[in-house]
Amino acid sequence: MEFWRISFLLFWTFQLVSAQQTTDSDEVAALNKIINHWELNTKLNLTIDPCTSNASWAPDNANPRVACDCTGNTCHITHLKIYALDISGELPKELFLLKQLMDLNLGQNVLRGPIPAEIGQLSNMQYLSLGINNLTGQVPPELGNLTKLKSLSFSSNNFNGPLPSELENLTSLQQLYIDSSGVSGPIPQLANLKALQILWASDNLFTGKLPEFFGTLTELKDLRLQGTSLEGPIPRSFGDLTKLENLRIGDLSTEDSTLDFLENQTSLSILSLRNCRVSGAIPERIGKFAKLQYLDLSFNKLTGQIPNSFQDFSSLQYLYLGNNNLSEQLPSNIISPKLIALDVSFNPISGNLPSNFTKVGFSMNVVGTSINANSLLDSKAIGMLQCLQTQCTNQVPASSFSIKCGGTEQTSSSGIKFDDDSEKVEAASMYSNSNYQWALSNTGNFISNPNGPLYIAKTDTQITDTLDSELYKTARISPSSLRYYGLGLKNGKYIIELHFAEITMDDSQSWKGLGRRLFDIYIQGERVLQDFNIQKEAGGSNRALIKTFEANITNTIMDIHFFWAGKGTCCIPFQSTYGPLVSAVHVYQASEAGFSSKRDKKRVGRVVGIAIGCVAGSVIISSLFYLWWVKGSSGHMQVHTDSPK
Repeated sequence: MEFWRISFLLFWTFQLVSAQQTTDSDEVAALNKIINHWELNTKLNLTIDPCTSNASWAPDNANPRVACDCTGNTCHITHLKIYALDISGELPKELFLLKQLMDLNLGQNVLRGPIPAEIGQLSNMQYLSLGINNLTGQVPPELGNLTKLKSLSFSSNNFNGPLPSELENLTSLQQLYIDSSGVSGPIPQLANLKALQILWASDNLFTGKLPEFFGTLTELKDLRLQGTSLEGPIPRSFGDLTKLENLRIGDLSTEDSTLDFLENQTSLSILSLRNCRVSGAIPERIGKFAKLQYLDLSFNKLTGQIPNSFQDFSSLQYLYLGNNNLSEQLPSNIISPKLIALDVSFNPISGNLPSNFTKVGFSMNVVGTSINANSLLDSKAIGMLQCLQTQCTNQVPASSFSIKCGGTEQTSSSGIKFDDDSEKVEAASMYSNSNYQWALSNTGNFISNPNGPLYIAKTDTQITDTLDSELYKTARISPSSLRYYGLGLKNGKYIIELHFAEITMDDSQSWKGLGRRLFDIYIQGERVLQDFNIQKEAGGSNRALIKTFEANITNTIMDIHFFWAGKGTCCIPFQSTYGPLVSAVHVYQASEAGFSSKRDKKRVGRVVGIAIGCVAGSVIISSLFYLWWVKGSSGHMQVHTDSPK
């Protein structure tokens, strides 16, 4: 009896083993070559069948990950994830032998070379991520063959040429991430992407008009188009995008836009139309967008009064209206219960501060307005506003100032004393140093920064190419606009030395070294650097760089403006890594003989006028206007705010 029991068990064991499904042999061979190609043997050692159900590489959170479909007689590899492991080299041809792939994630590596046309053979693909790599060449039109795709990402690469029009075939696509990918030219017709919910397309070299067809993609919830060369206006058809939760358009040129398209976008939580040449009045109805948390309409041409409906915002935390032509008085209760920051700088707004401006945790920037700021509790802010006039009261005119941006007082190896600038600033801040020789104005919020609202960058790494390493170990950073003012200076010619070192983006061979920081610099209202890349000009990260310029002062004020124009990567090595960064500022008066003797200095001839009047003992901030004249065929003409103020 025992003999038969043992025989029966052995028989069924044999049957079970013989019935065990195995992976397609061609796919196993291809996978092994892929592993060898990317030197992943220590992380993915296939000593058993790759589709074994309880293998260590099978769970959703495994990395690398291999998962399979074994519903038929033979298993097929359907999921391959090699994420953020710094694999390098080109995409191997064996990858395209995995014909049943549905999910391929090769994001955050250092892959190079083109995407082969064979990618179009993976017709079952639903999720394809190639973002944050170093891929080059043109985006292949064969991607249009992957008609089952739901999500496609090739953001943060170095492609060139246009987007292929064949992408319009991806009618199931819900997510498209192509920001900072390097593509250029007009955006092709993509009106068939009716299922699209997320489109990130910022920081590309797109040209032509902002496409009308975007208004037909009515499932869109998140649309980002900043830092391109697109032209306005914003089409009225965008009014049909009523499911939008996050809309960020920026840096449009040529034609003015209006806010007429904003009617029924009541699901919006983030609305940024910064630097879009938006003109006209702000509609009252925007104040009824109950879910709105972040509103940025700065650096535009808006006129009229701030709507009274802005007092009714129930969720708004950040409101940026600076650098427009808004007038009259602030609504008395504009500081709504959840508001954290309010920027109304550089507008001809008058009247008094709102009654609850002293609310704990609230910051406000009113530089360049006619608001009565005498009741400010911050003595440094009052001092700044008092000094933004033709003469600082009770101050001997100075001929230099030096600032250790984001750090404590330091003296350089050449004996220059750089003033302390370590004071914490907020999302809408202004203050001056203790002796009112210089002042700072900052606006903007890093919306998704995992490290919180930080406006100072720090490093412990030694800075090279300088005898003053400590000078570069801290820096001011800003997500939008950072300005330093020299106050009460003697009129004349000046040398401006701006010190930089890239201390937050590394230059390693890792994917973390693929970030690009780009921003513009204006001195006395004139742009002196566009798309400035510290890392590129310095020859790497943590290397000191000094840029030198020359400028005239005719009104005792020096204005140095660092401005983010929507360009550069957003999220390498972590979210919200972008925007201006400066380590130190040194400004000093030059002699007539030595002013233009150095060829690396750039002359700046524009003049900024800032005036403050005192009425009945109250400090009144007058509107700050940039007036510069260009000579055209009809003679001199005044140009208003074509470039950011």
